[in-house]
Amino acid sequence: MRYAICFTPPASDPLTLAAAEWLGRSVFSGETAERPPIRGLGIQEIAFYTAMPRRYGFSGMLKAPFRLREDCSEAQLLRDLMHFSGTFSPFTMPPLGVARIDDLFGLAPTNPCGDLDALAATVVQHFDRYRAPLSEAELERCDPDALSGLQFTNLFRWGCPNVMGQYRFHMPLTGPVAQRDATRIEHALKSWFAALLTQPVTFGNIALMVEVGAGGPFRVHSLHPLGKVGARRIA
Repeated sequence: MRYAICFTPPASDPLTLAAAEWLGRSVFSGETAERPPIRGLGIQEIAFYTAMPRRYGFSGMLKAPFRLREDCSEAQLLRDLMHFSGTFSPFTMPPLGVARIDDLFGLAPTNPCGDLDALAATVVQHFDRYRAPLSEAELERCDPDALSGLQFTNLFRWGCPNVMGQYRFHMPLTGPVAQRDATRIEHALKSWFAALLTQPVTFGNIALMVEVGAGGPFRVHSLHPLGKVGARRIA
């Protein structure tokens, strides 16, 4: 079983609901979401391109999936995350927009957000004490030979190549998209999410995600509002 620390809007947020329909699964309940017809894209085509983000659910990674150290427990991780969330205040991110990140599409802030980058770096550092070292198989899946020097260093120090100076917050909505299909997918995404991407986004919580079985889908284990400890609630 693996855990991840992420951002996702509350379960009832219109953006969360729209993303669940696009991906075909709710990151909160784990249940299949009915996907309405999308002009220009076939149902099987959407299912193919959303297979990867459907497994992880609609979320923006702060700390990549990790196995717990043998001397750490889920209860310890949960208590620490509850306390940690209380030390940060909610902040406003710039509006999100459909962006291409390498060969996939997702939602990303339309302008830099220093508060977000600082929080992500702190999460990576603070919670690394709970992370078990990567296995040889996990290291191989990261394809170290294809990484830059900084990414290689990050992988072995923090368990993920794209952290600290290599970090870019995004909420994936597709897996790798073939170049021949990129324009159609991008157009469909912009049309699907257009009405929800006009306003700044409140970053008001941190989500603890859990992998349901080895290699299974991730779902929200608990949602922790930033701010006072008394405001906590379990999702």
